[in-house]
Amino acid sequence: MNEYAIDFAQILIIVHATQGGIALLCGMIAILSKKGSALHKRAGKIFFYSMLSSALLSLVISILPNHESAFLFVIGVFSSYFILIGYRAINFKNSNISLVFEKAITLVLLLNGVVMEILAFGGSKSINPILAVFGGVAIVFAINNFILFKNSSKLKSQWLKIHLGNMMGGYIAATTAFVVVNNLIPGVFGWFVPGVIGGLFIYYSLRKFRTPKKT
Repeated sequence: MNEYAIDFAQILIIVHATQGGIALLCGMIAILSKKGSALHKRAGKIFFYSMLSSALLSLVISILPNHESAFLFVIGVFSSYFILIGYRAINFKNSNISLVFEKAITLVLLLNGVVMEILAFGGSKSINPILAVFGGVAIVFAINNFILFKNSSKLKSQWLKIHLGNMMGGYIAATTAFVVVNNLIPGVFGWFVPGVIGGLFIYYSLRKFRTPKKT
C-alpha cells in the first residue's frame, strides 16, 4: 500500500514540476507581451491554470505518506491565493459583482497567515524566517483586501492594478520555487531575493498604469 502511495506521490511531483515550468514560460510571455493583446490573454490563461494546478498539487503532495509537510501546505495556500485573486480581479471592473468567493478565499489567506506565524515562532528553538515573513505578508494582504472589498468604487477603478500586481505576485512564487528547488541562490536568500526583485518590478510596472477614470 505504501509503495503505491510513494509511486503516486512521485507522479504528482513530476506533474507539479512540469506545470510549474509551463507557468514560468507562459508567465514570462504574458509579462513581456502587450497588455490586452490576444497573446497576453492566451499566455495569461495558460499561466493561471498551470500555476494554480501546480500550487494545488503541492497541497495534495504535502499530505501524502512520507511527504507530510505543514510548511509545503501553507506555502501552497499562500501561492494559490494570489493566482486566484489576480485572475478574479478581471471581474472587479463590473458593477454589482458578488464578492462571496473573494471574501472566502481571503479569509482562508488570513487564517493561513496566522498558522504560518504559529509555525514560525512555535515548536522549535529557532524562528523560521521564511514562514515569519510570508505569514506577515499574508495577514497584511488579507486585511488590506477586506478593506478594499468594502469600497466598490475603488475596487472597480483599480481592477487592473489588482490583476497585474497579484498575477505577477504569482509569477514571483513560481520563480521562487524554481530558484529554491535548483538551489540557484543558497540558504534562505533564495526565498527572498526573487520577491525583492519582483516586488520592485511590480512597483515600477504599476506606476505606468494610471487609475482608469470612472465611467
